[in-house]
Amino acid sequence: MPGPVRHALTALFLPALLFTSQASMAELPTMTDAAFAECKAGLQDKAVQAGVSADTASRVMADVSYLERVIELDRRQPEFTTTFADYLNRRVNESRISKGREMLAEHKDLLARVTRETGVPAPYLVAFWGLETNYGSYFGKMQVPSALTTLACDPRRTTFFTEQLIAALRIIDEGAIPAEQMEGSWAGAMGHVQFMPTVFLKHAVDADGDGRRDLWNSLPDAMMSAGKFLESMGWDSDYRWGREVLLPENFDFSQADGRRLPLAEWRKLGITDAFGNALAREPIKAALVVPSGHQGPAFLAYSNFRVIMGWNRSEFYAIAVGHLADRVAGAGGLQNPPPEDQPALSRDQIMQLQESLNAKGYSSGEPDGILGSNTRKAIRQYQKAEGLIADGFPSGQLLQALDIQAGS
Repeated sequence: MPGPVRHALTALFLPALLFTSQASMAELPTMTDAAFAECKAGLQDKAVQAGVSADTASRVMADVSYLERVIELDRRQPEFTTTFADYLNRRVNESRISKGREMLAEHKDLLARVTRETGVPAPYLVAFWGLETNYGSYFGKMQVPSALTTLACDPRRTTFFTEQLIAALRIIDEGAIPAEQMEGSWAGAMGHVQFMPTVFLKHAVDADGDGRRDLWNSLPDAMMSAGKFLESMGWDSDYRWGREVLLPENFDFSQADGRRLPLAEWRKLGITDAFGNALAREPIKAALVVPSGHQGPAFLAYSNFRVIMGWNRSEFYAIAVGHLADRVAGAGGLQNPPPEDQPALSRDQIMQLQESLNAKGYSSGEPDGILGSNTRKAIRQYQKAEGLIADGFPSGQLLQALDIQAGS
């Protein structure tokens, strides 16, 4: 979006994964009825000890059932990582942009109120809403108490999901929603903005004054809760999320390593906005993000980018929220769209990459098939040593140099 860094929108009102391998039912853990009943009883006791009323705990837990489908979804191992182009194009498309603009106009009074009280501009609220539930069109169909009990009884993350279950029971206990209507994702995210139960307890608010915090049926409650959550994480109302930028020829991409520099420093390095204009002279810091490597778009991400990642720890997600907010507010598309011909790497291929880098003395940590910060750092070190563009991106050229067969 053209214009200064300071947010003009207020006047208007780990990469995600695409393909998954099917978990074989034979590989899923099994739990007998007796074992599940024993686990339920223990969880019910813990809930009461944590302050849930005995009546709510016994009534809700009596209707809880084991959901094998939840375990299957939890066990699905990602086979291929999605490319940035595929991720962004699926989520920030013309349909979602158009619908977002409709929602911005339809709910302008409510959104303006949330902005006044939290500092979060309306297009961002709409963007979160659009990405989380496609503007309230799909909340998830899992019965949340059953899903969370199933996961709490599984040894993988029992502590985390026990906490979420107890929080869900407290939500029911306070009268926010009847247990039978508490539906959400397989992992327990709920309502218009897909809050986990613990986030709900801490940040959900009753904005419509009906005495209940209802994130399913009350858009005022949902939008104000989203605003309050973002505000609590440090949303800076004076600035936007970041912006697309242009990099000069022969730019040193090794600087896209998460370092945060003042805009003046990036300006000295020859970086301009997406239209070739000088960066604004604002006293803020930014980090350079190149989600598709040197062949794709580049972004300078401000402090609000990190706030968005407090909602979802994915750079792809944070860029999608920011870009969708810009588009909803009337901006055009990216000046440099991400290339669509980059390969999607499997976990096995990423493990091969990590093993190869480690063998050559570029430590990427224990091979785990996840393209994290340590692996990107190792890639940059290898690229620099080999005279390649050090963007930390696993390009086809890099894979070929390491004798790793690229997928698609």
